Amino acid sequence: MRLPSFLYGTAWKEEETEHLVRLAIEAGFRGIDTANQRKHYFEAGAGAAVAGAIRDGLVSRDELFLQTKFTYAAGQDRRLPYDPNADPATQVRQSFASSLEHLGVESIDSYVLHGPGRHDREVWRAMEELPVRFIGVSNVVLSQLEALFAFGGIKPSIVQNRCYARTGWDAEVRAFCRANAIVYQGFSLLTANLAELRSAPFREIVARVGRTPAQIVFRFAQQVGMLPLTGTTDPAHMREDLAIDDFELSEDDVGVMISGLVRH
Repeated sequence: MRLPSFLYGTAWKEEETEHLVRLAIEAGFRGIDTANQRKHYFEAGAGAAVAGAIRDGLVSRDELFLQTKFTYAAGQDRRLPYDPNADPATQVRQSFASSLEHLGVESIDSYVLHGPGRHDREVWRAMEELPVRFIGVSNVVLSQLEALFAFGGIKPSIVQNRCYARTGWDAEVRAFCRANAIVYQGFSLLTANLAELRSAPFREIVARVGRTPAQIVFRFAQQVGMLPLTGTTDPAHMREDLAIDDFELSEDDVGVMISGLVRH
């Protein structure tokens, strides 16, 4: 399965999730990222939007890339998608079954461990047995990723991290991903880097290229091998964010951003 070049992220949208995911699909997004973690996501809302879009003939299931996550109890609130007294492998299977129900589909394309924890080996072994195309991990540092990669019988295909300009846009983790054929998904590319995006070097790039700051950041991300996420709630911004295939940043501009010179 070919991965999309952009993902729509559904965190922190609560009762607006269904409406916003529908708008994202209408705008052209074909990758939806969610999690079975009611504390920060409304997975069933994403599923309702997907079902509605398929029912209305906007997309087919095969055109959509659906990604969700298993979240440890420490990252949940009281609305757990599994038995808190069950063993970790059983919790994975229960959470996965719950996600299928929430999303209203028969298959999930990508299943991600939503941050490392105490039982990663048991959880990963259970994830390896799930009927999904890709498994991965989010919110990891390099040492955690290296350990999981060394352990896994099925290696992670995806890493999803919050991405900071001040660390070279997660340079060490991205380098490991690049060397090991792992797709790096970057989130909070805008909100995690507000100071850098106000800097003079970045403003100069925006003025010279003649695109929005968000378009510059997302195009940069794609050019350096990231699969970016956006969680915008503005339909106009959804369309703008996707409209980045008709230009490229120069090597010099990419170098400025990679080097960290975009710092405030």
